[in-house]
Amino acid sequence: VGLNPTRTGILDIAERMGATIEILNEEVVSGEPVGDIRVRYAGKLKGCTIEGDDIPRLIDELHVIAVLASQAEGETVVKNAEDLRNKESDRIKCLVEELKKIGVQIEETNDGFIVRGKTELKGGIELESYRDHRLAMAFYVAGLICREEIAIRSFEWINISFPEFLELMNKLQ
Repeated sequence: VGLNPTRTGILDIAERMGATIEILNEEVVSGEPVGDIRVRYAGKLKGCTIEGDDIPRLIDELHVIAVLASQAEGETVVKNAEDLRNKESDRIKCLVEELKKIGVQIEETNDGFIVRGKTELKGGIELESYRDHRLAMAFYVAGLICREEIAIRSFEWINISFPEFLELMNKLQ
């Protein structure tokens, strides 16, 4: 995977939350750092605050970080992410509304959200992707840990940014 430091904020936040992440086989391809990522079970994850300089490095991954935060002990606070309100959808509002439906304890703020974990996700419901590829992918990941299956409306919108998403996810399972 690409390891450009401007795009690896999700790895830093996952480690801050207690994940065990190891980068292997690092090299430079076409002027960009790449490598393999190994993630191992680390025990309990813990909530953290994500703000300021963190945000530009993971703005597109905050949706899946909300799912991760639902499985972390304590509170995860995301601040300074108001740019999410001006994407394909108001990603903050949509994320909060849909994750609440599966049992995530999440609260919308003006510039982000607060997740209180650890929560068992229930599923058994259909979520709306709002034709937003990043929301659809985050909801898919949430569905992997729900008690019951979920359905995601307009899931095909993932093809905008990641047409190989389902193929890759099937390889990981």
